[in-house]
Amino acid sequence: MPDHATPNLPSRDYEKTIAFYGLLGFETAWHDDGWLILERGGVMLVASFAVGRAQQLIYLLQVLIQQGRIPELPVYLDSPMSVDASNIFASHAEDHDLSEGRIAGNRGAVGGKNVRLARTVAESKRINAEEGPAVIISSSGMMTGGRILHHLKRRLPDPQNTIVLGGFMAAGTRGRALQEGADRLRIHGADVPVRAHIEAVSALSGHAGRSELLRWLGALEPPRQVFLTHGEPEGLAALAAELRQARGWNTCMPRLHQEFELEETS
Repeated sequence: MPDHATPNLPSRDYEKTIAFYGLLGFETAWHDDGWLILERGGVMLVASFAVGRAQQLIYLLQVLIQQGRIPELPVYLDSPMSVDASNIFASHAEDHDLSEGRIAGNRGAVGGKNVRLARTVAESKRINAEEGPAVIISSSGMMTGGRILHHLKRRLPDPQNTIVLGGFMAAGTRGRALQEGADRLRIHGADVPVRAHIEAVSALSGHAGRSELLRWLGALEPPRQVFLTHGEPEGLAALAAELRQARGWNTCMPRLHQEFELEETS
């Protein structure tokens, strides 16, 4: 999981904070339902961003397999960019925190004999024959496009499968529609019935939750103004209210194209 450590930073007059989860905390673990589905033969399809998130997911799965918490199973990584990124991660293990030290034997942190990389279209199509148990990791992360759409068409109608939403899903995306309980999803001009189990796992997000944001900001000297951006209105408003009421900070949620003049301090 990402380590949103308390900063040791100098004071500043202005602070801009990205607040995707201004209203929400994070779950600490994956629910058991998904693993039970895997054990009885289903396929777990995980929506993932190609760089960083996909490699983190492979690492977590390898740790869980090693610990005996899930069965040994094939993990398909279906994204040319993810494949390239995974090769870079594997070649530079000393430069990231997916520690090889937590995985014994020959099971690599972002690879291994059970990890199958799909770069070509033909390799991607062959995954359709997989009946499970198996994990498929594919992009795009919010299901707006990419190869995951083909996997959704194949896997959504089957109640034996699990679709994992691994992080923030913006309004208007297919990921958000599933998160909010849609019973059908429009893909390639057709309505696909949603019968698979949907599992939203916010703990997989690369963004800080509400408590982490407050801890991070709490280490700062009070700025003259705090700009809260990249969040949904309800969450931004809740975080802004917390900072105003509890700390007396001057907070602002900029509108699109709104301009500000930042005064230089003497």
